[in-house]
Amino acid sequence: EDMCKEVGAYPKCAQCPDFVEPDKTPGVMTWDELFEHMDNLVNWGQEELKAWHKTASALQTVKQASVNKQVETSCAAADAAHRAQFQNKLAGIC
Repeated sequence: EDMCKEVGAYPKCAQCPDFVEPDKTPGVMTWDELFEHMDNLVNWGQEELKAWHKTASALQTVKQASVNKQVETSCAAADAAHRAQFQNKLAGIC
């Protein structure tokens, strides 16, 4: 790049294989740059939604397992109470 500047070929240096032309409108977004930026935002948003759905799904699975465990515990406690009540009733009759 420095050599091209010295010989006056910069910024139209076609001989350098990795040459990237400098921005013609620094500090100003062109329509093409805006469209590219909007496409990038759409892609980013879609990836974020996928990640959020995955996290929400995992949380729902954990929450459902927790609820199921609580229901099982509640049912077992209620069942034990009914059994005790039934046994007490039988004991009173016999």
